[in-house]
Amino acid sequence: MNREQMIEKVKVEMPERRWLHTQGVMETAVVLAERFGEDPVRAELAAILHDVSKYWPTERMAGIIRDKGLPAELLLYDKELWHAPVGAWVAEHEYGVTDAGVLDAIRYHTSGRRGMSKLEKIVCLADYMEPGRDFPGVDTIRELSREHLDQALLAGFNSTISFLLEKGKRIFPLTLEARNCLLE
Repeated sequence: MNREQMIEKVKVEMPERRWLHTQGVMETAVVLAERFGEDPVRAELAAILHDVSKYWPTERMAGIIRDKGLPAELLLYDKELWHAPVGAWVAEHEYGVTDAGVLDAIRYHTSGRRGMSKLEKIVCLADYMEPGRDFPGVDTIRELSREHLDQALLAGFNSTISFLLEKGKRIFPLTLEARNCLLE
């Protein structure tokens, strides 16, 4: 499947406003990849597919997690996390993506993880700071991203963790590990 076919197929999986977000993530991922020495084509591919399953019914995502051998612990956490590992599975099995690095960038774009690759960091950060995002601290993240990939991503994780604490939500362990790894 070529890039244009993939884009058309992904667009129908989400509302227009989420497609606009995806376009912003695509553009931002390419800029960050060029800035920090990663392949912009791979970064864009991961960005195109990063939210492919975000608007699927909860039961459909839960079924893939249960039936396709994805980590069952995901089901214990907020369903907002689910679309990333489900999306990686979909990218591989329905879109034919074979690049393990691209699949991991999709898989960990919401949670992060210890030892993230540069591509994973770029896609995760692009998702945080694409031009359509507007939340307290996003301008600081954007400013940091001009020179410091890790510092910008750390600021993003700090923002997410603060938000989850304020809402009384559980924090996925991989996010804490990703944050701590960036501090090491």
